[in-house]
Amino acid sequence: MHKFLIADDHPLFREALIHVINSSLNKPEILEAGSFDEALELAIEHEDADLILLDINMPGMNGLEGLYHLRQQAPTIPIAIISADEEKKTVLQAMDQGAIGFIAKSSSRHEMSHAIELILKGEVYLPASIMRQSSTPQPKAKAKLPLEQLYSLTRKQLLVLQRMVEGDSNKQIAAHLNIAETTVKAHVSAILSKLDVQNRVQAILAASEVDFSQLIRR
Repeated sequence: MHKFLIADDHPLFREALIHVINSSLNKPEILEAGSFDEALELAIEHEDADLILLDINMPGMNGLEGLYHLRQQAPTIPIAIISADEEKKTVLQAMDQGAIGFIAKSSSRHEMSHAIELILKGEVYLPASIMRQSSTPQPKAKAKLPLEQLYSLTRKQLLVLQRMVEGDSNKQIAAHLNIAETTVKAHVSAILSKLDVQNRVQAILAASEVDFSQLIRR
């Protein structure tokens, strides 16, 4: 049986999220917290929880500081952010602080259910609509990846990495590029190795400001 902790200060939203979870899973155990202090207490008490769904704007959170503190106090529980803040910068900062997913509160029930399903399978979930937003251009000197690492990627690997940055799952990448999902997984493994990163989140963060249109054209 799955165990969730929903940490959000809006009872009606917690109720809606509980309905989404109950519709997707068989009799999950769901804990509720309306403040950061309550969430922290429950997380420490229930270290066997499968997932924390955390609102970064509820009382006591201080934005992403609360996420960092919760990660320190309950390091074994995966945390997914669920927020009305749909800025790409916020998403990337949350992932950089250790979140394994980011779900927009404006998402449909189907999207939320799909996101939770992917996260429970160990995949990273990022909202494609947010990740595809244009970011404020950054000076080239601030590029996160050396050019030689980017040039080491094949064209197909660049296409896969681009879709990863845009928030697509392996299944969505496979459908978009018309290749098998196993092939996508092989490309992802090669990308992680060539970029010298440990996981998908690190690859996404490192490549978040890359101009793929120029690279893929070369």
